[in-house]
Amino acid sequence: MSAENVVPKRVLVTGGTGTLGYNILRLLADDMRYQVVAPVRNLQSAALQDLPKNIQFIQHDLSDAIHTAQIFERVSPEVIVHCAASGLRPPRGTWFELMQFNVVSTMRLFQMNCRLDHPSHFIYLSTGLVYREQARPLTEDDPVETRHPYGASKAATDMMLQAASAEFGRGLTIIRPFAFTGRHDGGRRLFPLVLEAAAGGTRLGLTAGTQIRDFCSVNDIAAAVVHVMNRKQGQLIEKFNLGSGLSLPLRELIESVCEELELKPMLAFGDNDMHPYEPHYSVADFSRAEALLGWRPETNLAFAVWELANEIVPSLKVRCPKRNRGVS
Repeated sequence: MSAENVVPKRVLVTGGTGTLGYNILRLLADDMRYQVVAPVRNLQSAALQDLPKNIQFIQHDLSDAIHTAQIFERVSPEVIVHCAASGLRPPRGTWFELMQFNVVSTMRLFQMNCRLDHPSHFIYLSTGLVYREQARPLTEDDPVETRHPYGASKAATDMMLQAASAEFGRGLTIIRPFAFTGRHDGGRRLFPLVLEAAAGGTRLGLTAGTQIRDFCSVNDIAAAVVHVMNRKQGQLIEKFNLGSGLSLPLRELIESVCEELELKPMLAFGDNDMHPYEPHYSVADFSRAEALLGWRPETNLAFAVWELANEIVPSLKVRCPKRNRGVS
C-alpha cells in the first residue's frame, strides 16, 4: 500500500503546552501516519505559535467532564497520549487540587476511552517519582510507593489505570520518565533557573546537590513515546522506565553542563533544603525500553540545555556543545 493510501491514525494528545507534550507534538506534527488533535486550556499560549499548523488545537479544560465526553465523541481517537498533569510547573494548586486534577481527570479520560466502539491505546505519562527508593537503578517491577505529592498523585493514577485496563480490556502503556529538560522547559524547574541566573547575574540558591539524579533530554523522552505509538503492543498493559543511563550527584551534573556551555552562574549549593519526600537516589533502569522499543537516549544533556537557552534567554552567550552522547 502506498503512503498516499494510508489512513492516518487519530491521536489525542493532552498537555500540549507542557514540556513533554510540546516536544511530542513537535515530533508528530510532520508524521503523516497520525492525525493529531490537542486539547489545551489556552489557545493563545505562546508555545502553540511555534508548532506546525497541521495539529488541530481545541480549547478545553480536562476538569470539564461534559466537554471531555464531547471531544472523545468528536475525535474518536485510536491513540490517547496523556501528558497533562499538575504539580511540576506553575501555576500549582493546593495538595488536594493536585490530586483532583492528576487522578480524577485522568480516570475520566480513561472512562471516555473505554466507551469507544473501536480498539484504542492509552499512553499514560507517569514519572520515576512513583517508586519506593531503592538506592539503585529502578526497574518497572520495583514497588510503587511514595509520599512525594506529585509522585503520589501519579502513583495512584498509575495503579488505577492498570486495574481499569485489566477490567475493560483496553490497551495501556505507562511511561515513567525520570528527570528531563530541554526545549520548552520552564517554570521554577532546575535548568531554566540556572540559565536565568546566568543571564541576570543573580545568585541561585540550591540544595547541597548530593542527591543522585538521572537527567535526559526531553527530546529523547518524546522520541520514546513515538516509539511506543509506532509499535504493536506486546501485552495489554506495558510499563517502561526512561532515563539517561547516567547517575551523578546533582551538583556534579549541573557543573558539568555549565562547563560544557561555558557558563558561570552564581550557584549557591547548600542554601536550600531538599523536599522532605524527595528521593536521594532517583535513577532509571531503562533496559526494558531498550529491549522492547529499541530506544536509547541519544542527546547530550548539555545540548538539550543549550537548546533551552536559545529559546528562553537568546541574549545569553552559550557555547554550543556536541549534540550526541554515548551511554557509559
